[in-house]
Amino acid sequence: MSKAKQLHGFLWLTRPLMQRVEDMVRRGLEGTGLTVRMRAVLEILDARGALSVPDIARALEVKRQYVQLMVNDVIEAGLAEKRDNPRHRASPLIALTEAGAALISEVLAAERTRAGDLADDFTEEELETALRVAERLTGALSDGDRT
Repeated sequence: MSKAKQLHGFLWLTRPLMQRVEDMVRRGLEGTGLTVRMRAVLEILDARGALSVPDIARALEVKRQYVQLMVNDVIEAGLAEKRDNPRHRASPLIALTEAGAALISEVLAAERTRAGDLADDFTEEELETALRVAERLTGALSDGDRT
């Protein structure tokens, strides 16, 4: 099989893979009051600290208007709050509340446990290769679709 055909097959498997990952994440959120979208915002804030909505949108690679709706949901749930942005008065920073930080910490810990269970089915070399390939493809495709 040619490399092009192998890569094409891999690329087409990413959609059902991501759908299954999202389903796994959704099931893991049951009882938390979080949606997958809210969880994504909390994860970015946990990893990077307080950010503006445009910064969150860039991090998630999602349109700013959609991220604003996601941010509104986490603020309404008391999991994040607006703070003054010294660099831009009209674009406040969004920061985790104590409740938001505690919840995303619990969610991520549970996800790491599930990932650990899945990882047992692979060698370290296989996982390193998969990560390297995914990172290179993401980088190559972020410069515009080359196909």
